[in-house]
Amino acid sequence: MTVSLVPFVASGTLVAAGVTLLLERSLVRLLVGVILLGNGVNLLIVMAGGPAGEPPILGVSARERMADPLPQAMVLTSLVITLGVTAFLLAVVHRSWQLTGGDEVQDDTEDRRVRLRARRGELARSVLARREAYRRLVEEQRAELARLEDARRERERGEAEELERQIRDVNVDLGRWLQEHKDEGLSSEQLMERFAEAQRAEEASKESRRERVARMRAEFARREREQAEREKEIRRRLRERRRQARREMREAIRADRERQARAQDPELEGDD
Repeated sequence: MTVSLVPFVASGTLVAAGVTLLLERSLVRLLVGVILLGNGVNLLIVMAGGPAGEPPILGVSARERMADPLPQAMVLTSLVITLGVTAFLLAVVHRSWQLTGGDEVQDDTEDRRVRLRARRGELARSVLARREAYRRLVEEQRAELARLEDARRERERGEAEELERQIRDVNVDLGRWLQEHKDEGLSSEQLMERFAEAQRAEEASKESRRERVARMRAEFARREREQAEREKEIRRRLRERRRQARREMREAIRADRERQARAQDPELEGDD
């Protein structure tokens, strides 16, 4: 038995055309799409039932030559359902024409209003969340700055104490050194010369310590400037995000008002 592809192609074409028309806003096109879709499915069911045969009636036709009655029953049921849906859609199209003067389905302004309110709530929550995150970030940065400042002060205090201790040790060592050299019987000139050498060495040590303290202060100042720049950049980005959120909210409100104005245009309203 040779199977013809024409019915299958016709069924696919009807289903595709019906689905395409179902996606339209016009109720008339939607009605035609329902009819085409139903006919395409019915044709597919009939083709799936196998080849034609004799009427499926016991005592009239032989069992092996009977046609399958199930696809026929399903198609009859589908025809009744399609007829009911068609009648309902015709009534909807007629009522829509009476109310609005057209069959095109308009946007649901109330649904858009609810969605807009939900979007506003989401934007507000997003702004609050970003503000809270920014506040936490600022607090963390301030705590970090305070910690760095305390560490710097503690370090400077420790260095000052260490420097005083070293000075005391140097004075003690100097007194001991002078006493030892006096005991050795050195002349005053030799004693002053050695003292000058020790003083120069101590001055070099003090200068190195001052340079190290200066470098530490410069490093801390640089970190403070970088921290201030980062905080300024974060504030700038937050302001930009707030402005962007307000701009999007205003645009959404403006678009919703325009849609409401178009939906409430008296020229689009029909006579009841």
